[in-house]
Order: sequence, then structure tokens, then C-alpha cells
Amino acid sequence: MNYNRRDFLGTTVLATTATLLTSMKAIEPEEFISPRAVKGFSLHIMAPYWGFQGSVTDFCKKAKQDGYDGVEILWATDIAQELFTALKQHQLSVGFLCRGDEPAPAAHFATFKKVLKEAAENKYQKPLYINVHSGKDFFKYEDNKKFIDFTVQYAKETGVPIYHETHRSRMLYSAPASLRYLEENPDLRLTLDISHWCNVSESMLEDQKETVDLALSRTDHIHSRVGHEEGPQVSDPRAPEWKNAVAAHFAWWDKVVAIKKQQGKILTMLTEFGPPSYMPTLPYTNLPVANQWEINTYMMQTWRKRYM
Repeated sequence: MNYNRRDFLGTTVLATTATLLTSMKAIEPEEFISPRAVKGFSLHIMAPYWGFQGSVTDFCKKAKQDGYDGVEILWATDIAQELFTALKQHQLSVGFLCRGDEPAPAAHFATFKKVLKEAAENKYQKPLYINVHSGKDFFKYEDNKKFIDFTVQYAKETGVPIYHETHRSRMLYSAPASLRYLEENPDLRLTLDISHWCNVSESMLEDQKETVDLALSRTDHIHSRVGHEEGPQVSDPRAPEWKNAVAAHFAWWDKVVAIKKQQGKILTMLTEFGPPSYMPTLPYTNLPVANQWEINTYMMQTWRKRYM
């Protein structure tokens, strides 16, 4: 009985939602007059493997077909051969996510260094960058700082840029927690996923402008997910109820793009709207309220139109 109920609810609501959405026009962010780029600027937009229902080979094929420049994927040795074959076949760049997860700082740091070296020094293809989930929100400053010191030196040795993500549960989990790391570590470079900071602070960070501006000035890679005061991901950035949240995020991204254009430097971006349970779901069904790949493709196209 419960299965039939879930099946009925999911089918009925998804059909109704699909009919409604096809009759509605997406809410576009306000126009942005992009500054003229200095020679050397380029924008590389990456597709997320997170949430993709299919093989790595199928993922790379679809990413190329839909217009992405590359892919971002969690480093894992067991998929390396298939991944690099597909990257070569479809002429895609790659960025890796590396991390440790142990609750003890020493063990965590050891794992972190191991997977980072595997990803950076793999024999197949040099990554465009490596994004790291570094440390923990409950580690002491001195323990978390070791991750920064190691990556700064290792990036210089390998020539592979390494960016620390502003991510919940990690050392850069909030704006105020990140401030000391930014102030005392001038070589710290960021993956900006500012949706996490909105969620943690239950605000659109209106009262933390100086910290946000400092973070924007240190950003080299962006995860373009839109968060809000009560969650890390809006249900669909095209929907009118999220207009203010979308506008706030684009205002931050505008500043980063402007900095990179003025400096003539590369900016990478990952369209990172995620699957359930990042994506809200329908009760009793666990079915997502929107299509993850569709939303990410929309974000990719919006960025190209706005910034290139």
C-alpha cells in the first residue's frame, strides 16, 4: 500500500509540475555589463559527476555534447583508467576533488596528502586544478593551517593550482571562521561555494561584506550553486521565488569575474547543483523536485552568456 501511494504521488506530482514548468519562463538574472578582459583571461566551465546516473564514460560524453569545457570529479584510483580514456576521447579538461575524512587531525592530514599526490602526479593527464575539502570545523587553527601550508608549497612544486573550498564541516565553513585563515595566510586560494556561508549564517551575508570581499579577492574557482538563508541549494534557480538569492550570488560572481578579467587570469567554474538530498524532494517519494542536469546546463549557459 505504501509503495503504491509513493508511486502514485510521485507520478502525479511530477506530471503536474512538468506541465506547470513548461508554461513558465525562467527568471533571468539582471543584465551585467562585463568589463573588457585583459589578454590572458579565460573561463573554463566544468560539469559535476556528483549525482550523474551512469558510467564515467557516459558522463564525459554528455558533458562534451552539452557544451562543457571539462569535468570535476572526486579523485579515485579505481576509475582512473576509464576516466582518462574518456577525457582524451572527448578532449575535456579535468579538475579533481581531494579530501580526508578522519576525525583525528594526524590521520586526516595523512590521507589528505596521499590522495592529493595521487591526483596531482597521475601518469595520464595533468589536472587543470585540484579543489580540496580541507581540515574540519572542529580542528584547532594550528592543525588546519598545516593543510594550507602543505598545499601552498605543493602547488608551487607541481604547478597544479590547489584551491580550498568554503564548505560546511571544513575549516572554511563560515565567513567569520574563515576570516583568520584569510588574514594570516595570504597565499590561501579559494574555491568559492558561498551557498554554504549563507546557510550557516542564516543570511545573505549583508552584514559581513568586508569578509566576503576579501574572500572574493582570493577566489580562483567557483561552485555556482545558489543557496539561501535556510539551505545550501534553492529548488530551481529559474523559479521566481528565488530571484533575490540568485541576484545575490550573481553579484558576488560578477565581482570575481571582473577581478579575473582585469588581471588577465584564468577562472574555472563548476555548475554544482546537486542530487537529493541537496535537491529538495517530494514527500514519501525521495523524487527530486527538478532535473539536476537541466539546472546545471542552464547555469553553464547563463554564465557563458553573461561573462564571455
